[in-house]
Amino acid sequence: MIVWTVANQKGGVGKTTTVVSLAGLLAQRGQRVLLIDTDPHASLTSYFDFDSDRLEGTLYELFQAAKPSSELVNRMTLKTKFDNISLLPASITLATLDRVMGNREGMGLVLKRVLLRVQDQYDYVLIDCPPVLGVMMVNALAACDRILVPVQTEFLALKGLERMMKTFEIMQRSKRDKFRYTVIPTMFDKRTRASLMTLQSIKEQYGEAVWNAVIPIDTKFRDASLLHIPPSIYAPGSRGTYAYDTLLNYLDAEERQRTHEVKP
Repeated sequence: MIVWTVANQKGGVGKTTTVVSLAGLLAQRGQRVLLIDTDPHASLTSYFDFDSDRLEGTLYELFQAAKPSSELVNRMTLKTKFDNISLLPASITLATLDRVMGNREGMGLVLKRVLLRVQDQYDYVLIDCPPVLGVMMVNALAACDRILVPVQTEFLALKGLERMMKTFEIMQRSKRDKFRYTVIPTMFDKRTRASLMTLQSIKEQYGEAVWNAVIPIDTKFRDASLLHIPPSIYAPGSRGTYAYDTLLNYLDAEERQRTHEVKP
């Protein structure tokens, strides 16, 4: 099971779009995908047309249990209307975790324990993060094999990327294995000087960590979200879907390399 966390300490950079786009492509390739919404705003949950206020249980219940059973995890997991895509939904109650449970021992590893319970049921797990550093982001970073960092190609988004890198540095001190991360330039508009200059700046600052292509601006993303359909299913021939398909091929190649490296 491969776990990717999609994170950036700035909102509106394409995190949920990245999660949904990759999930749709993976599902169409026959991979079993679990999506985990860790954002109290529940954008990923809403994308799949679930009302978090009306759900019987969400990710919050798993954190309450601290050491949840596989039965509880499966009970909280929703089947979407798309083959091979399941969802652990979020709710606004996740916003209280830092205050209510943040000081409990082992709270940073709850999500990792959750995934151990269902590791034979899924091929890929994609975790959508909130834009703030707290219990949820710490859990998401601790549980993953790779962090995907979407960054909008405009100068204001660079600050969010800088904060994200500082977070990696802080968490790395208590982590044995080095974080693996990929910076993904998003919402790229080749017609604008701002996009071109920001992309150049990102590459200069972060070098090989930056994916060598971009996710372009594509109105099909917005249209797909309106209909609660992954872009690869709604508009398989769109330039945005093509870009994410290229990204997925790149990430899969990186995972094969990682697997090769850890073999004795």
